[in-house]
Amino acid sequence: MKRSGTADLALYGGGIPPWLFRRMKELTLPVVKAIIAQKGTDDFLERLSDPFWFQSFGAVIGMDWNSSGVTTAVMRALKQTINPHSKELGLYICGGKGTESIKTPNELLTVGDRTGLNGLALARASKLSAKVDNTALQDGFSLYLHNFVVSDTGKWTVVQQGMHQSNGRARRYHWHSENLKSFVEEPHAAVCGENQGEILNLVHKEARATQRGILKIAAEHPDKLLKEIPRLIVPTYCDVKPKDIDLKRLGSVLWLAQESETQKFDDLLLLKGLGPRTLQSLTLVSEIIHGTPSRFSDPARFSFAHGGKNAKPFAVPTKIYDKTICTLKEAVDKSRIGNSDKLRAIEKLTKIAQRAEAGFMPNASFDKVVAHEKSKADEYGTKGMPLASKKPKDEQLRLFDNQYD
Repeated sequence: MKRSGTADLALYGGGIPPWLFRRMKELTLPVVKAIIAQKGTDDFLERLSDPFWFQSFGAVIGMDWNSSGVTTAVMRALKQTINPHSKELGLYICGGKGTESIKTPNELLTVGDRTGLNGLALARASKLSAKVDNTALQDGFSLYLHNFVVSDTGKWTVVQQGMHQSNGRARRYHWHSENLKSFVEEPHAAVCGENQGEILNLVHKEARATQRGILKIAAEHPDKLLKEIPRLIVPTYCDVKPKDIDLKRLGSVLWLAQESETQKFDDLLLLKGLGPRTLQSLTLVSEIIHGTPSRFSDPARFSFAHGGKNAKPFAVPTKIYDKTICTLKEAVDKSRIGNSDKLRAIEKLTKIAQRAEAGFMPNASFDKVVAHEKSKADEYGTKGMPLASKKPKDEQLRLFDNQYD
């Protein structure tokens, strides 16, 4: 196995209000459906294993861009929206936070029964990834969240997060089965399920190289390991500042979002009439669906789609959020019956904005953009909540440790 990345995050508290989490789920489903419809489940699993994409996705659905709560929010929204559609999408999400995390192996056994995959091998992979990050890698972070996402072909991604007991930060770990070959001599020790594709079988006799790989990881110093994988380190302040954003990228989005500019492109005819603010959100959502890894180096930029839970950089514009959800759901639903014109128009948004960056000179004042958003609070139906401070309960940490000891 290979860890595909980590993210070091500030511990901010405060629950997600129901009005926001409902919208998070409503936007999550069509985004995932669009990715899978156009790129497949393998592409989605790869995106989920990228800490920068993950953080950007969390920001676009309304979480504070640099908060550890992004992990819980994204995985909870995914599990509640994807699992009812697992058979259609070919994705199964197991585990969760605290007591939910210890249910992961049994949930994977159930997935095995439903799909023909080797549930025992998947449960073993879940335990090994948790064991490495919680025990073998002594970096001071105790796991309290563990999610295992598997496709009906047997490929998987693990997202798990630990809390540091003394420095007030959290660390998220990402694993991806596709990168297995980096640590083993025989990279694809696998077994065929009854009706599905290949899956990883870590208990097979030919998986001894994998076991040696795990021992090799345990022998390495944490600092050396963390230098060898993509690592996202975000600031501890609960805000968005100009230095956190590629203003050239954001500026091209704001430029394209103007109706006068959008109307110049025949490719975007089906999106006319949405209004500049909705087009701004939709362009950033489009990039979540279609953007390449290099496009997510500034996750804070995606908070300019729907703001942040704690009103940073501004409160959540619920009316704009609802319009974005409605437009994307309509595009995805139409594509399922063979009419993909609107979905292609949404894809064009990000492509045109990216092309514009080549000769674009940032001319938008960060402060003016935020001030303009706040001035439209009533028009956009904005909502926010005060910042709170909260850490995972100690009993959650003990439960997880006991399960994987």
